[in-house]
Amino acid sequence: MSVRPEPCSIVIAGFGWWGKHFATRLQDHETIRIAGIVEPFEGNHANIRAMGLEVITDLSDALQRDDVEAVVLTTPNLLHEEQVIACAKAGKHVFCEKPLGLTAASARRSVAACKAAGVQLGVGHERRFEPAMQALKTAIKAPEFGTIMHAEAAFSHDKLIGTPAGDWRTSKEVCPAAGMTAMGIHLTDLFISFFGRVKTVQAMTASRSLGWETGDLVTAQLGFEAGMTATLSAVLHTPHFIRMHVFGTDEWIEVLNDTHPDTPGGKVRYQKSRTGQPVEQTTYDWADSVSMNLEAFIDAAQGNSDYPFTMDEMVHNIEVLEAIKISAEEQKTVFIADL
Repeated sequence: MSVRPEPCSIVIAGFGWWGKHFATRLQDHETIRIAGIVEPFEGNHANIRAMGLEVITDLSDALQRDDVEAVVLTTPNLLHEEQVIACAKAGKHVFCEKPLGLTAASARRSVAACKAAGVQLGVGHERRFEPAMQALKTAIKAPEFGTIMHAEAAFSHDKLIGTPAGDWRTSKEVCPAAGMTAMGIHLTDLFISFFGRVKTVQAMTASRSLGWETGDLVTAQLGFEAGMTATLSAVLHTPHFIRMHVFGTDEWIEVLNDTHPDTPGGKVRYQKSRTGQPVEQTTYDWADSVSMNLEAFIDAAQGNSDYPFTMDEMVHNIEVLEAIKISAEEQKTVFIADL
């Protein structure tokens, strides 16, 4: 008879849109216990207490507690490096909501701190845990797929259009390249997991409707060291649309998601085509990939399994983000090796 392990005690730093989502998702979780919410803004304290959770006003206080094993950061992007390093120095495992950093150098410093402290680093890219994406990765590694030629991906929605003017999400400094740090960075993470390292980047941003300093749409074209190419788009003001399409010489596979990872329900359509054959379709139910990612992080922190992201992949995704930012601003091709 197996013995269920004691729940891992965590704190969540930040009680904005995504912090609330994490807190709600982890309520009554079997293996993860929320010891408190770090939130300096008093206006959020009543809502935290209404969930039956303890308010902690400063991250440094949480890091001094013996009952806190790990920290989940859902804070503004500019704070990530400082807070990851602080958690590592305190000996706490740390899960950082994307992006891990805004520059490759920043991401490297965070990774170095976690390696030096011997703590597990997690990152908020839950789409790797979607069953359809796992099936797609298995398929493109199989000989039946043929030579990988190209991929197309989109991640767009209108969830953030009510964001007030001046919010950090509208800032080019904090959220460069329009929807990259909100949505596009999930697509580049998937591309890296499928195809390996990116070699070149060409990107454009535009401002069509929201008037945000950072813009409201981004497109990018990527060239990989392995030879295939890919394109992505992220639009901040359009009805929900999530798509991944990979083209091989012998077949192509397309994945279409009815809902956002934070929205239970809906289906995921997985379509495969081969020359001269009818298109095959498999339907997957929505899966709680957010919780799956957090569970994998805790499992790795406790030494039970490897985390399915390498630290090199985490850093490389930020290299690609930085390259997209530079390419869009300077209207040029960026070579990752130059960063």
